[in-house]
Amino acid sequence: MTRGKQKIEAQKRKAERNQKPKGSQLEARAVALKVVCPICKVQLANENQLNDHYGSKHPKEKPPSNSG
Repeated sequence: MTRGKQKIEAQKRKAERNQKPKGSQLEARAVALKVVCPICKVQLANENQLNDHYGSKHPKEKPPSNSG
């Protein structure tokens, strides 16, 4: 076995990687989505996306102001 040591080290690295807790993508997404459209309740990441959303989905409505 010429790769004996390498194989053992690779197994150790793999075991370490598998032991680390992996965060849920749903949790990360929930943290990132801060802005909610008051009309259709779609969650968006920022005010710019909300303005774009209003332009495409609610063209007759006026987007809410950023101040409040």
